[in-house]
Amino acid sequence: MQEIWIDYLNALDAKALALTNDEILDAVSKALDAQGRGETVIEPRVHLVPESSDKGHFNVLRGYVKALNYAGVKVVGDFVDNYKVDLPSELAVLNLFDPNTGVPKAIIDATAITDMRTGAVTALGAKYLARKNSKILGHIGARGTSYWNVRLLDHLFDFDEIRVHSRRPESRDAFAKRLEADLGKKIIVTDNWEDCLKGADIMVEASRLPEPEALFKTEWVKKGAFVVPYGTMSALEFDLTDIMDKVVVDDWGQCGPGKPFGALRRHVDEGKVTAENLHAEIGQIVCGMKPGRESDEETILFWHRGLSTTDVALGAAMVEKAREMNIGQRLRFA
Repeated sequence: MQEIWIDYLNALDAKALALTNDEILDAVSKALDAQGRGETVIEPRVHLVPESSDKGHFNVLRGYVKALNYAGVKVVGDFVDNYKVDLPSELAVLNLFDPNTGVPKAIIDATAITDMRTGAVTALGAKYLARKNSKILGHIGARGTSYWNVRLLDHLFDFDEIRVHSRRPESRDAFAKRLEADLGKKIIVTDNWEDCLKGADIMVEASRLPEPEALFKTEWVKKGAFVVPYGTMSALEFDLTDIMDKVVVDDWGQCGPGKPFGALRRHVDEGKVTAENLHAEIGQIVCGMKPGRESDEETILFWHRGLSTTDVALGAAMVEKAREMNIGQRLRFA
């Protein structure tokens, strides 16, 4: 049998690559475009819950992107109390494979990938669905993905005002301090949901609730706003979708009835959001098959659960850049 070598990129390698905002957005945009054109395979994620979902669980995501000639499987742990042992809440590994032979091609620390691609999907959703003159961002949550939400959104919109909130004061204060250092602008730290969200042009909810609780009030959403809820447990009032002109998802296969978790889980399972009244998947908008925002008056909601194909695309971009920069290791597999 021929020799098989695997590209291995650990967390230090991923950091050394220092992907730029535009490199991240470009890689993820290509994956969304391919999805819209029907040139991907996205298997609905599955979960492994060792004890209870409020303590933590594993997500297993699987996908294929034809244009990249890669299939991939990512396993990411999501454990809310990891901060108590000085670990991030989400740790992940991405495996890339040759889709023609099954040969393993790369093993990548995907903790940063998970954060970056989530933020990129949020930002690209806003690129197509938020008002172009959006100037106020309200962001709930300070988990790893939250940083990239704010950073990439601000890269596209250059906000006049950024408000953040998280349950723990030390968490939200540290989050704001990091953002101020990296973005070079003042971050408003709030101690409640209303002050953070009410009247914002773009409203992002990335909370980590132990169980569903309606903390995000429909009355706070102004006409023309763009709303992105993606907490594992829903923080939404049930009537939120009633005021939306368009509801967009990342992948209906993962958002449809009977799946676990998610911000709009009850809305879908009780028939308020259906395949028939859904406006589009974001890939259909990115590739030009369906329109995004069509007027400043539209109030739009974008629910994303996480796309395996964006993990694959960002992993592929990292492998390519690592080879150019001579970063990482080559491991003998066979």
